[in-house]
Amino acid sequence: MKKELPLLHNSLDNTFEQYEAKFKALADKKRLHIMYELCQRGKTCVCDLTEIVDMQQSKLSYHLKILLDANLIEKETIGTWSYYQLSEKELSGLLSNQLCCVFLSGKGN
Repeated sequence: MKKELPLLHNSLDNTFEQYEAKFKALADKKRLHIMYELCQRGKTCVCDLTEIVDMQQSKLSYHLKILLDANLIEKETIGTWSYYQLSEKELSGLLSNQLCCVFLSGKGN
């Protein structure tokens, strides 16, 4: 029987939880639309996003929080307004070999 080290198992569980949150955040058409608009426009004020994605601020805030919690977007507060932009580092990690390596390591690849 293979004996696992608790530290390694906890680290792997943490990695899986992080990816689960990211993929859950991406698994929504409205959040994908928000991310698309941020990709097209760069840093954007929440006041403009409500009009761009045609969503009430309360609903938009809900979706932005999920994207923030998954680290897929970043928030900067300037005065009384919040500005959002994509997290290039996080998106690069999802669209690169980083995720594949979680499943391919130890298989001779």
